[in-house]
Amino acid sequence: MAMEIHLQNSNVENLPPHVLRLVYKEISALAADPPEGIKIYPSDEDITELHTAIEGPEGTPFAGGVFRMRLVLGKDFPAVPPKGYFLTKIFHPNVGHKGEICVNVLKRDWKAELGLRHVLLTIKCLLIHPNPESALNEEAGRLLLEDYAEYESRARLLTEIHAMGASSGEPQDPNDGPQPKKHAGDPLKRAGPSAAAVPASLGNGASGASTTSSNSSSSTNVAGKKKADKKRALRRL
Repeated sequence: MAMEIHLQNSNVENLPPHVLRLVYKEISALAADPPEGIKIYPSDEDITELHTAIEGPEGTPFAGGVFRMRLVLGKDFPAVPPKGYFLTKIFHPNVGHKGEICVNVLKRDWKAELGLRHVLLTIKCLLIHPNPESALNEEAGRLLLEDYAEYESRARLLTEIHAMGASSGEPQDPNDGPQPKKHAGDPLKRAGPSAAAVPASLGNGASGASTTSSNSSSSTNVAGKKKADKKRALRRL
């Protein structure tokens, strides 16, 4: 996947050229061969911010969901680890209320040679094996340890609400919703004679609406005339 780099973002401008080349090379490799269950959405404007979508692993409360996430590379990358954020709301011990991710690979276990692929795989594994000992969401961490059934229920509920359906996956334009399949042929022909009658019924509906509007206008005129007559009668008193 070809990408153009526009040096407009401050992080891009602050990264040395050799680091930019390494980041560009790694993101290109990720886009061409993404890890299983992870989609990559490179930006052609800022390669220091990588958007991804992670499929919820089977056997977890997140199964069936698609969780949007972004990695932000700071001006000191790769000496300093990237920051990770879930954009899709999720009930997980290691994800804060603002989407921030707490995982050791993004903190004390970070090494410059690990690379972005390792980070993405580690975050996906975090959905399988949460770590309640370093919880950002204390309630989720407590339930995981004390009442797994309730934790699973809460996590599953948020998955169904926020990570399934049209709101999940790649960010969409408001006009990019499901469209009619152009190759499927004429829908009226497929539906048979009853469907062919639909336009006529719609026409009758429009005519009925027009008649109703006309009747309403006439009633308004009559009411107005009566009101004027009443005023004239009052003036004569």
